[in-house]
Amino acid sequence: MEERTQAKIGIVMGSDSDMPVMAKAAAVLEELGVSYEMAIISAHREPEVFWAYAKGAREKGFQVIIAGAGMAAHLPGMCAAIFPLPVIGIPMHTVSLGGKDSLYSIVQMPPGIPVATVAIGGGTNAGLLAAKILAVSDPQLLERLQEYSRSLAGQVQEKDARLREVGYRAYES
Repeated sequence: MEERTQAKIGIVMGSDSDMPVMAKAAAVLEELGVSYEMAIISAHREPEVFWAYAKGAREKGFQVIIAGAGMAAHLPGMCAAIFPLPVIGIPMHTVSLGGKDSLYSIVQMPPGIPVATVAIGGGTNAGLLAAKILAVSDPQLLERLQEYSRSLAGQVQEKDARLREVGYRAYES
C-alpha cells in the first residue's frame, strides 16, 4: 500500500508463505482506510533485523502490530516483548499440527507480555481488531467499522432472502 500518511499498523510475517493470511488483514485495513506497512522478517533467521523492526516500530508511528507466524511462532511474542503497544498474533496453519503449535505458542505468553490472538489463519479478524483498537480515539474510523458491520448483516439478509426464494436444494447448487 502506498502511503500518503504515516502507517498506523505494522503487519509482519515470518515467511512469504504467510502472505495469503496476512493479505486478508491488509485488505480489511484498506477497506477501512487505515494505513499500514507490511514486512517479511524472520525472528529466527535474522534476529538483528527483527530487533530493529520491533524496537523502531513506535518511532515509525505504529500504534498496533499484527504479527503472523507458524510452528514455533515466536514473532508475535517477541514483538510484544519489545513493542510497548498492542500486538495481535495470527497463528498460521501448519501441516504437521494443523496450526495448534502456532496457536499455543502465541496464546501461552508469560505474565506481563500479552499478545491478543485471533483464530488460526484469522487475518481478517486481526485487521478488524487492529482497526477497533485505533477506533477508540478515532470517531470516523468507528463509523466506518459500524458501516462494515452493517454490510455483514446485509449480506446475511441477502442470503436468507435467496434461500427463501429458491429453497435449500437450489441454494446448494
